[in-house]
Amino acid sequence: MFGIFDKGQKIKGTVVLMPKNVLDFNAITSIGKGGVIDTATGILGQGVSLVGGVIDTATSFLGRNISMQLISATQTDGSGNGKVGKEVYLEKHLPTLPTLGARQDAFSIFFEWDASFGIPGAFYIKNFMTDEFFLVSVKLEDIPNHGTIEFVCNSWVYNFRSYKKNRIFFVNDTYLPSATPAPLLKYRKEELEVLRGDGTGKRKDFDRIYDYDVYNDLGNPDGGDPRPILGGCSIYPYPLRVRTGRERTRTDPNSEKPGEVYVPRDENFGHLKSSDFLTYGIKSLSHDVIPLFKSAIFQLRVTSSEFESFEDVRSLYEGGIKLPTDILSQISPLPALKEIFRTDGENVLQFPPPHVAKVSKSGWMTDEEFAREVIAGVNPNVIRRLQEFPPKSTLDPTLYGDQTSTITKEQLEINMGGVTVEEALSTQRLFILDYQDAFIPYLTRINSLPTAKAYATRTILFLKDDGTLKPLAIELSKPHPDGDNLGPESIVVLPATEGVDSTIWLLAKAHVIVNDSGYHQLVSHWLNTHAVMEPFAIATNRHLSVLHPIYKLLYPHYRDTININGLARQSLINADGIIEKSFLPGKYSIEMSSSVYKNWVFTHQALPADLVKRGLAIEDPSAPHGLRLVIEDYPYAVDGLEIWDAIKTWVHEYVSLYYPTDAAVQQDTELQAWWKEAVEKGHGDLKEKPWWPKKQTTEDLIQSCSIIVWTASALHAAVNFGQYPYGGLILNRPTLARRFIPAEGTPEYDEMVKNPQKAYLRTITPKFETLIDLSVIEILSRHASDEIYLGERETPNWTTDKKALEAFKRFGSKLTGIEGKINARNSDPSLRNRTGPVQLPYTLLHRSSEEGLTFKGIPNSISI
Repeated sequence: MFGIFDKGQKIKGTVVLMPKNVLDFNAITSIGKGGVIDTATGILGQGVSLVGGVIDTATSFLGRNISMQLISATQTDGSGNGKVGKEVYLEKHLPTLPTLGARQDAFSIFFEWDASFGIPGAFYIKNFMTDEFFLVSVKLEDIPNHGTIEFVCNSWVYNFRSYKKNRIFFVNDTYLPSATPAPLLKYRKEELEVLRGDGTGKRKDFDRIYDYDVYNDLGNPDGGDPRPILGGCSIYPYPLRVRTGRERTRTDPNSEKPGEVYVPRDENFGHLKSSDFLTYGIKSLSHDVIPLFKSAIFQLRVTSSEFESFEDVRSLYEGGIKLPTDILSQISPLPALKEIFRTDGENVLQFPPPHVAKVSKSGWMTDEEFAREVIAGVNPNVIRRLQEFPPKSTLDPTLYGDQTSTITKEQLEINMGGVTVEEALSTQRLFILDYQDAFIPYLTRINSLPTAKAYATRTILFLKDDGTLKPLAIELSKPHPDGDNLGPESIVVLPATEGVDSTIWLLAKAHVIVNDSGYHQLVSHWLNTHAVMEPFAIATNRHLSVLHPIYKLLYPHYRDTININGLARQSLINADGIIEKSFLPGKYSIEMSSSVYKNWVFTHQALPADLVKRGLAIEDPSAPHGLRLVIEDYPYAVDGLEIWDAIKTWVHEYVSLYYPTDAAVQQDTELQAWWKEAVEKGHGDLKEKPWWPKKQTTEDLIQSCSIIVWTASALHAAVNFGQYPYGGLILNRPTLARRFIPAEGTPEYDEMVKNPQKAYLRTITPKFETLIDLSVIEILSRHASDEIYLGERETPNWTTDKKALEAFKRFGSKLTGIEGKINARNSDPSLRNRTGPVQLPYTLLHRSSEEGLTFKGIPNSISI
């Protein structure tokens, strides 16, 4: 197979790369401001020329700046390690290569061969330039008796003089540790050692080290604004995040100083996505735009700090609001902010129309839409079937008193059309949206914040004959003023359509949505997707070689997650960050998510298990997907089960290629080390839980990998990309509660009678916090121009295994077919929960999407 090479023969290679300065955010913004890169520190080290803002790579890389050495996969150097070839340098620039992507450049390189070298399986690369560059791929052509070898690299190559370590890349072949060609074993092991590091020291920008740490960088103890350290203890358990090793604060030696967050170099945006700057839009919003909003509100007349009518709210996207002179000129001109902030001299702030209000301005007010969004909105996986009455609590009664619901059967049966509570329970027609246990432990502290006046809520819903849900009652509870241990003070509000009672009912629904919005952002979105995935991403990079089949399976589903999580710790979930400013729990937000994490279960992340746990599905081998849905027209569950089955089928086919027996799983040293560390270190606070898969069988591996893929792709898409389409109308999804339901005989009650809209607006999120909320969720709900969706890969040659490629193609075809089914369901008028009174089709689990704010699309990973 390998043949004999003629002495002195040269093999041609093509190297594709991108210079840092066309990728780096800071470099691009400096080009925009100054127009010229400092040639003393340019990418050549000897000068860089710019043509229209793009680096002239035809001259930048010439000379002895980048060298490569091939490593043999078949011949050793006498010590058992793969033979290393002669060092050679990049040569001719290839500007017209037809396969080049945007902003990529190609160069030729020639390697000397002889008969004793064999077939290359890896290569060293050294960068002698001042700056780093992004290596896309390397292709070796016309190797005698072998043909072409490709290396998919997609990694930064640091400056060798400063780091003094070789960068190594491996061929696209896939090997279990025990099947790795013997000459490559040393190099496989050494690369993983580099990625693990030694767990000490402050991380540098060019480091590629993956290690763990607790969340000890959210607060600012030296500035008098501390936050609890999350993770590593039973009081505040949490998934771990990437270690940075920054300096500790003077006040608390266990806390890191806030500031720039390290992420391993290859986790930084290193591709076209950075040209969209979606995440940098969030950073700019936090550091620059919010202070300007505050200044603008202060400069305008005092009454404008509040919305005066529903029309006033709609003016945010129907006409915009005028801002003081020069406010907009101070806002960074990032593409992600251009559609929000007009710079045509009118000083107008205008948001895109939210999808929920595009067809119907008032549909959000209906009970049907309120209930529909519980199963087809942005937080569709909290509702559960009511299996006992009255609903009870799991909170410790010695701390919180008796939290049993005060809702009576008589109150429910008023609107049940003759059906009794007992009959409804037995026929599986009663459901509950229950935030009592999540919020009660924090409400005393939350309501001590300057403007917060909130309840913990329970909402009972009834499944009607037409398949839609109907809210029957809302229970609003707050802690007893003389102590939490005395139990809550609760009121029960029933549906009403006329007079002051209808306003009270609308306010009660708003309090429910405020609970729902906070829980969604902190738990359903941040904790259950972003935070829980980071330990798996860290462990994968520390223990699974790029040659490993499970690494190749999972790597696309970690794309940019560590980076966006790092940015979140700087601007979103940090002390006084965007979440604390604009969502109900305020400074207790992330602490509250830690409390919920105590009851997190990895295996319940699988959609079928989640539905069964919540009583929304019954196991039935004769039903599609082996489950019978209790609510047949449950858009999230119906679409999600099809996506879940497609994912699990793909993972099963792929895993079976490499693990034909359970013994193969048990004997895979890298795999066992990966799972052990992900559980015992990354999720160490829960490591003793009995539900963790043991990784002793192929089914264990298939199920765990399917859960990771599902969580990173479809689950995140379902709870993320609907944020602005539904929440862009703050009337529909308020995030703050500032007043309790007014008591009769008070001025607030009289105002509620005379001006229901004003009473509603004085209760929910005010103008300044609305501007913050809408700005961030508008960015979070967007797709970048180079988004890679489920069933797609960044490169078609991600593996040389043809059977794996064929299985992946089937996966993509199946997902395309599911898109057609989703479109058909959305066109079926008998499925009333698919569109609802607002006539917004449920498309959050429609796999593909265009760029922008589309209300659909399942990216491979949590990248925003």
